[in-house]
Order: sequence, then C-alpha cells, then structure tokens
Amino acid sequence: MSAKHFIDDAAHAVVTALRSLTITNPSLVFDEPNKIIYRHPSSISSAHEKISLICGGGSGHEPAFAGYVGRGLLTACVAGSIFASPSAEQIRTCLAHRLPSDSPGTLVIVMNYTGDVLNFGMGVEKARAMGREVEIVVVEDDVGVGREKGGKVGRRGISGACLVVKACGALAEMGTSLEDTARVGRLIGENVVSVAVSLSRTHVPGRPAEEAAEEAERLPHGTMEIGMGIHNEPGCEKLETDLPGVVKKMLAQLLDQSDEDRAYSKIQEADQIVMLINNFGGLSNLELGAITTEVWTQLGKTYGVRPIRVITGVLNGSLNGLGFGISLLKLADTGLGQNKSMVELIDFPCEAIGWPAPISTQTWEGSYKDIQYEEGSSEETVKPSNLRMNSDQFRRALRSGLESVIAAEPDVTKYDTIAGDGDCGIGLKRGAEAIQKMLNRTKPTDDALVAYLEVVRIVEGTMDGTSGALYAIFLNTLAHDLRRQDGPTPREITSQVWANALSSSLQAIAKYTPAQPGDRTLMDALYPFVKTLHDSKTTKEAAEAAQKGAESTRGMKASLGRTVYVGGEDWQGVPDPGAWGLSQFLLGLAKEL
Repeated sequence: MSAKHFIDDAAHAVVTALRSLTITNPSLVFDEPNKIIYRHPSSISSAHEKISLICGGGSGHEPAFAGYVGRGLLTACVAGSIFASPSAEQIRTCLAHRLPSDSPGTLVIVMNYTGDVLNFGMGVEKARAMGREVEIVVVEDDVGVGREKGGKVGRRGISGACLVVKACGALAEMGTSLEDTARVGRLIGENVVSVAVSLSRTHVPGRPAEEAAEEAERLPHGTMEIGMGIHNEPGCEKLETDLPGVVKKMLAQLLDQSDEDRAYSKIQEADQIVMLINNFGGLSNLELGAITTEVWTQLGKTYGVRPIRVITGVLNGSLNGLGFGISLLKLADTGLGQNKSMVELIDFPCEAIGWPAPISTQTWEGSYKDIQYEEGSSEETVKPSNLRMNSDQFRRALRSGLESVIAAEPDVTKYDTIAGDGDCGIGLKRGAEAIQKMLNRTKPTDDALVAYLEVVRIVEGTMDGTSGALYAIFLNTLAHDLRRQDGPTPREITSQVWANALSSSLQAIAKYTPAQPGDRTLMDALYPFVKTLHDSKTTKEAAEAAQKGAESTRGMKASLGRTVYVGGEDWQGVPDPGAWGLSQFLLGLAKEL
C-alpha cells in the first residue's frame, strides 16, 4: 500500500475526477451538487425509442461507472464519496430530472452492496410512485464468499457487473424494451462468476499515512489475499504462493463443480465464455499482461476452456489497489434473435472513455493459421580460426569473472537505483548466468575465436538496454579484429593479440557512442583496462586500472546516460554502475590469468 497521493483531499479528488469526464467527452454533463454524470440531451438520438440506463455507487472504482456514460452504454451515473453509496436523494434527482423525459423506461443496474441496494432501491420506488417505468438489476457475481458465509446478504457484485452494463447498454441503444433488457441483464448476472486477489488493500486519500505500515504488517511481503472485494474490505483467505498458484486457486473457486459452496455456474469444455481480467488500478500493464497469459493458459490446460473473447484493463477499480479479478461469463441464449446474442452485445460499439477500445467482431472471428518456424538452430556457423588457446584456462578465467559479476549484482543494482533506472545489475547478472549455462552444456574448444564468439552470441541474446548494445557492438568489433590477426597456420593467442584487438575495438565503438573517459560511463573502466593491457601486457594490472577508473566516477558529473536527468546529490556518492560492474568482471577474470 502506498500512502502517497498528488491530491490528499478525497472530496476534491472525486469532484474534479468527475468533471474531467466532461473534458474528455464533450457530450457529457456534470451535475456537481448531486455528483451525477449524464449524457447531454442533444447527444441522444430517438430518445423516445430508447430506454435509459443508469448505474452508480461509491467513487474510487473508476472507470466504473461514471466512465461508462456515453453512447452504447450508460445514460447516467450517480456517484457517492469514495467507497460510499450515493444518497437516495441523489438517485431520485437523477431518475426524475437527468434522463430524457420521453424515454419509455429506465433500467437501474447496481452491485450487491447493502448501501447501494438500499439507496438505489429507494430511488427506484420513488420513481415508480411518480408513475415511471423502472426496473432494477442487482449483480452478485463474486464466488470468493461462498453460500454459507454469504448467508442472507448474498454474493458481492464485482467486475462481472461491467459485462452486465455493457450488454444492457447495447440493448438500450438498439431500442430493446425495458422488460427484455432487464431480463438479459439478470441472465448475464446468473451466468457470470468472478473472484479477486490482492497483495494489499489500498490507501484512501486523506487517511493517515500510518495505515500503510499497518497494512504491511497485516499482509506482509509474499502474502496474497484471495476473495477481495472492491471496497477495501479484507479478503477471505491469506495465501503464500506465486502467480500460477493463486490463479490455480482462483480458477478452482470459479469452476470446480465439486465445491458445492461456490459452484454457481456450470462451465464445461463445450461452453463459449467471455474472460475479463480486471486490474484493481495498481498493477502495471506489463504485469497485467503476464496475469492474462497465466489465466488463459491454465483455463485451456486444466479445464479445456478457450474464451472466445478476452477483455483486460482497469474496468472496476479500487483506487490504486495491487490486485486483479477474473470474471468468466458463460454465454447463454438471450432469446432476442440475430444481432442480440450475448457476444454480439459485448462486441457492440460504444463511446465511453472507460470501456477499453474493443477488438472488432471481424477480427475476433477471423481465421489465423499457425505460423510454422523451421526446426533446428538459427545460429550462423562460425568459421574456425587458427588462433589457439588453453581451453581449460579460458573457461576457468571466464567462470571466475562471471562469478564476480553475479556477486556484485546487489551493489550494482543499488548504485543504479540511486543514479539510474535500477536495471544494470540485473542485466549483468542475467547475461552472466546465461554464459554459465552455456559453459555447462558445451564442450571446450581450443579455437579461441570459436569459443569467444559463443560468448558473444549469449551476450547478444540476453543483455538488453544501452549497456547491452554497447557490449554487443564492442564484442563483435573485437571478434572482427581477432579475425584480422588470424593466420594460415595455428598459433597461440597472446596478450599482445588481445591487446591489439581491444585497442582497435575501442576506436571502432567511437562511431556509435561519444562516451569517453570522464563521462561517467562504463568507458571509465574499459579505456584504462585496454590501455594498461596494451602497455603492460598483464591482465592483473589492467584489471586494477579498470577498478581505479570505476572508483574515479564517484562524484563525477555525468555527460551521458540516465544520471544526467537525476536530481539531488545522492548519485555523487556512488560509482557509475556500468563501470563498476565491468571492473568486477575484469578483476575476477584476472584472478585466473
């Protein structure tokens, strides 16, 4: 849980966030006193033929549901304070004064939370008493709370409500009757099941910052909480597991028919389903993508189920919560004929900033043959050389250098976290471990160039970023310079051969980077190593010069790299991480040479 916010006034945050919807969609209107977002009357064509659709609840769930107001979705949304239901008076005002007066009826969709059901229910009854045609659909899709524990309250409404809103919004736009739209909404509610998990509850703006420390103690690192709702309430069960483990548990709660307490929807291999992955708001898109792949894979392998539609994103959030939910909708016959099947309603185009840009029906239903790749290695054959070496010594020295880099990773990462983006140490370690694996699976060779190019190939495939590119260019130019020193007959590769090739490579790399000693880069270690090796011919002295060069970067002003953009002065106390990592490798290498 992070207690840091740009806006610590929760009430101000709610009002200004709602107002932003009228900035991003000019067809919307904001009734600030009642916290109602609604469509401008002029934006609704043939209003007398279309029912109105409203939803609402506490704020903090953005984009739900104010972000779903727009053509093809909601006519209006009534918002409460963060995680608190709007009042019955707000809802009455919306029903009586913020909807097209000639609309043939209104459907209210609400999630199953006591405050929402009571306040929206009161608003519905007031509207009916005034002679309006109003229906209400209460969504309860959560399986985290079973039948026994749910008791009279029933299941909570979570991310499955988004699918109900989407389908009913499409029906309303198509001019479907209030009765049929409400019936389909309830049908979807009966066929959708959801469950959520989180790494932490979320921090509400304006609340004491100490709550973050308390939450870290309640749910320590490595622990997840399954059965989370979207109102910051604790979950049902704490688990110490990984992503595959928690997804396995979640899918079992959704699909295991032997669990009588939670078997709300019977989904089998032959069924068509829609899968929705809901980000609570605090997960990166990278992590959400990995989660989506894990859920998709387990659904197919364990249950033989392949969703025909997949929707991901922040759809029904919980501020910046570090969690996600899985919703599975079993498609059923709506009884409304062509163009009004459940999947067609999900695909129906809409204009609301909260609904993720959809992949078209045509794209979903296209035929895509698997791309077949040729079997076998795609590696180029390395031309042998006559440069010979002691293969045991080469491997021993290389392993020593790699072990030094891996041991230095925590320090390099710490330095790069202060002076850069924190990935330098991890990248070096990843490359070193990949080379170790290569050494374990390949046979030694006394052909120096063949052995060296195998290392280069691993570096190219495992090290990315700026340093990875520099290493790849430098190492390839080094290989080229070694090749130029090859002869027609076998001869031992000497330190002089290496020194000459290294010197030529430094000149070649200058074509791709302006970095020089004094710029606070890995060049501050590489240049003194090459120069000293060329002059002294001893690897030990060259490695010591590299370490001295790396140390000299402490306090050195950066001319290149991300340190240029880093504020403050903390970076002055640490060496350049790239230079330090290289120096540690060279020191380790020198121990065995």
